[in-house]
Amino acid sequence: MKKYLLSLFVFLTPLFTFAQQTSTSHKVDEIFKDYTGWFVDLIFYEIPFSETFQIPWVLIVLIGGATYFTIYFKLINFTGFSTAVRVVRGKYEDIEKHGADTLYGDVTPNEQENLIETIRDDSADGEVSHFQALTAALSATVGLGNIAGVAVALSIGGPGATFWMVLAGLLGMASKFAECTLGVKFRDVGPDGTVYGGPMYYLKKGLAQKKMGGLGKVLAVLFAIFVIGGSFGGGNMFQANQAAAQFVQLFELQETSAEIWFGIFMAIIVAVVIIGGIKRIAKVTERIVPFMAGIYVLGAIIILAANYHHIGDAFALIFEGAFSGLGIAGGLVGVMIQGIRRGAFSNEAGVGSAAIAHSAVRTKYPASEGIVALLEPFIDTVVICTMTALVIVITNFDNNIIQYGVEVKEGVELTATAFDSVIPHFSIVLTIAVILFAFSTMISWSYYGMQGWVYLFGRGKVTELVYKLLFCIFIWVGSVISLGSVINFSDAMIFAMVVPNIIGVVLLTPVVRKELNRYMKAIKTKHDALDDGLEDLQKHM
Repeated sequence: MKKYLLSLFVFLTPLFTFAQQTSTSHKVDEIFKDYTGWFVDLIFYEIPFSETFQIPWVLIVLIGGATYFTIYFKLINFTGFSTAVRVVRGKYEDIEKHGADTLYGDVTPNEQENLIETIRDDSADGEVSHFQALTAALSATVGLGNIAGVAVALSIGGPGATFWMVLAGLLGMASKFAECTLGVKFRDVGPDGTVYGGPMYYLKKGLAQKKMGGLGKVLAVLFAIFVIGGSFGGGNMFQANQAAAQFVQLFELQETSAEIWFGIFMAIIVAVVIIGGIKRIAKVTERIVPFMAGIYVLGAIIILAANYHHIGDAFALIFEGAFSGLGIAGGLVGVMIQGIRRGAFSNEAGVGSAAIAHSAVRTKYPASEGIVALLEPFIDTVVICTMTALVIVITNFDNNIIQYGVEVKEGVELTATAFDSVIPHFSIVLTIAVILFAFSTMISWSYYGMQGWVYLFGRGKVTELVYKLLFCIFIWVGSVISLGSVINFSDAMIFAMVVPNIIGVVLLTPVVRKELNRYMKAIKTKHDALDDGLEDLQKHM
């Protein structure tokens, strides 16, 4: 650990002078834009459907895929919800560890063909629990998008955007189910038990099984490149940049020096966590995510309770605005696009990133984690994003903090104003939340990027150490320089992941359905065996 932190400090020291030369950082940003602008324009190209509105093609792919998965898996978003809650609570931990065939006489053979007497205690491959995998994935999505992004969407699309945002979240549950099931199904497990998983592996191995090995290898390499780029940018520098800005603003500090030391501090604490791999990351996120999300939702509930007389009016405004869009930029279609865009971009359903975190779970049934993963868009978008929207809409009745149809640039400030109107100085808590959410996002995305890194450059401690050092350096760089084009490029890299991922998941949906049927049969076997056992017990009483 000491050697690791010393190496990090040695790398950071020569950059102090560069960080203070703001003109230089702007020049670097401009040069970066010249070389990468074409890629950004390509990924976020908007298809013009009329003179008044355009839709980003990547958004069509995301929502189109989510709709297809919802229909193909017969509304798994809703039918699998209660099962997902039971899985997270550990109700089926026994069959996931040992297999229903071993414990309850399921005639479906286990892939590993293990006997309960011979398997180790931690028999199911994997490194983390269902809850830890869920919080690790959530930590990468819950953050600035929920706090600032929702405010921006409402300013452009009005209250009606909330309806379409929720719809995007509900549809995205099916995408998360499918991709995370495949993440577990096709993962690699090293001799030491370390898990290597994500779209890279199910694109390569899954498509090879379908006689499309060449296509699978190309898609896997593309995804690995995109996830590395996304991890350094949107999953790292952008988070560090926004957290540093909030920190400086809260304490009214001198920007350059405060950002430098804040960046160093963040780089060090992230290094301490990510050096321990997914197990340590999961232990941190399982504490941070529920705590901060709980405080945020509790604050929202307090505001709703204080303004209970406006709740009915708020829902009426949301529903009316969703299907009229009168007076809002882009009309009905504009409202729809803003809501769906925020929902899809917030929970990253279809991007494939979450499949990397979920692939590390301990289970013998891949579909068990797919079912758990469908909770992620529900928590991120349907609950937290909706809470933010309701707070803004309700407080706007009396305080006029926002003019619908006029885009705001600082979404965090708008959300903070809404909270402060009922809970004085809650903006301080919100700033702390932004910093903690940024921290949790960084440590999760470090794991995502590292998985892509080792896929391309090979496994080993040296390979991983190089990536982790680079990741920590970029945290500091993101805190102190102008990002502009760098962030646009990194966002484009994240959403470029959609293309290879959705292609692979659509082609592999029959595999997902087979795994779902296998897991549901195992659950039924357990329930039937317990019911039979209860009947026998009652007969002997």
